[in-house]
Amino acid sequence: MTLMTTTVSPGSHDFARNRDAYLARIADLHARRARALVGGPEKARRLHKERGQLLPRERLAAVLDPGSPFLEFGQLAGEGLYEGVPPGGSIITGVGLVSGRPCMLMIHDATVKGGTYYGITSKKHVRAQMFAWQHRLPCITMVQSGGANLPEQAHIFPDDGQFGSIFYNQIRMSGEGITQIATVHGPSTAGGAYLPALCDEAVIVRNQGAMFLGGPQLVYAATKEVVDVETLGGGDMHSRVSGVTDHLAESDSHAIAIVRGIVANLGTGPKQRWDVAASKPPRFDAREIYGIVSADNRHPTDNREVLARLIDDSDLQEFKPLYGSSMICGFARIKGFQVGILANNGVIFSESALKGAHFIELACQRDIPLLFIADVSGFMVGQAVEREGIAKHGAKFMTAMASANVPRYTLITGGSYAAAYLAMCGRPFKPHVMMMWPTGRAALMGPEQAATTMTMVRDNIHEREGTSWTEEEKERFKQPIREQFEAFASPYNFAANMWCDMVIDPLETRDTMALLFEMAGRQPQRDTQFGVFRM
Repeated sequence: MTLMTTTVSPGSHDFARNRDAYLARIADLHARRARALVGGPEKARRLHKERGQLLPRERLAAVLDPGSPFLEFGQLAGEGLYEGVPPGGSIITGVGLVSGRPCMLMIHDATVKGGTYYGITSKKHVRAQMFAWQHRLPCITMVQSGGANLPEQAHIFPDDGQFGSIFYNQIRMSGEGITQIATVHGPSTAGGAYLPALCDEAVIVRNQGAMFLGGPQLVYAATKEVVDVETLGGGDMHSRVSGVTDHLAESDSHAIAIVRGIVANLGTGPKQRWDVAASKPPRFDAREIYGIVSADNRHPTDNREVLARLIDDSDLQEFKPLYGSSMICGFARIKGFQVGILANNGVIFSESALKGAHFIELACQRDIPLLFIADVSGFMVGQAVEREGIAKHGAKFMTAMASANVPRYTLITGGSYAAAYLAMCGRPFKPHVMMMWPTGRAALMGPEQAATTMTMVRDNIHEREGTSWTEEEKERFKQPIREQFEAFASPYNFAANMWCDMVIDPLETRDTMALLFEMAGRQPQRDTQFGVFRM
């Protein structure tokens, strides 16, 4: 055992100031989540209930096993991006247990603009599918969608990763034996009709669900044929005549019961390949993280203190503890699951990059998942480090990280800037999941560095043109740059744009990681072939 120690003083003034600031951030996080949970406006929700339908979150609760956790993806997607559209992007996505099996749930929220697809809706749906594909999770899509939001066509129609990719993913996953199930709860038009039509099994609710490529109005406009919804694409017609659907339900609840029965008969699920030990709580209270992370973004956090409050029994088998000290590497357990942790404790030097690359190799050899805990201002710069080859040493680290075929997860707890954001398994390097704490931030550079850099560019222009400006003018120039970079770096900007999967409370970290490890461990081991390491 290598038990971690602590020097934290919970009674100190600094601790109290940090804790109060973090608790304010947590309150903000929960307020944002509460807005996302509501769904559409009260009028739309009331009409939904008057039609005898369950609200989307009620459908979610009904399909999940009693007591099942629900790991939600993209809960804050689209926040502030569209006028009149609440956080969530008109679709709920996440993983929960259905008949004892982890499934990916994708539930349209027809109380939000009729469940139509915005650009962020497509991105969120595709992201959920990719996680399901990676973990071979059965997909359950609860359909009630008007299809594409027409003014959004540039963000929905033409490109890879947009609405059409949803169909492609359904087909390919089905071909690989990853079950696709749909329930149709309301009118679903055009693309909304293809979603269930491309599934392995589809359930439709009588006198409520309907599917058609063109609704009655479009049919009349095109052919002058007068036809009602039920005759054109209702549950009876599709279950008895067209055969597009396989099961006819009498209500939302009945449809959900049918789905649970389908999942219960999918055969034996995959087994856990990892040995999972008995979970042990950390020796130090995780709530102390609130007082450890500085209220001042410019003040670094001692991430050893953070780790001591995240890992089982605060027991870290540290790798190379005396070398490359700005990168903490070590093996530990989180809720019984073994994990290799790489956590920043300062800027990345050549030594810390080499140490990280070596450690990643070990984890790949041993089939141990990796957790990158990012809190870093960047790679070290300057003549000395350039001469020692920091670019090639950083490249080794990136090569090891990108090549690793063990499950990889990223948690941004503080600032994550420039190339260090990428090296610590940022979104472009496809971590299985990327999470941020409310104190997480990511950008090309920090606000002050950005303001200083752009001011120096303007200084050069003045010098070249023989002009000058005052210190007051410089400060007026800098302030909007700071504000722009601060807004961009916010975890909620990342969440709104689906650049991260979720913003979590530090106290949720252990449970979230355990759910992710549980799913990853039921997939076959993959060998790693490393790219060329520049020597």
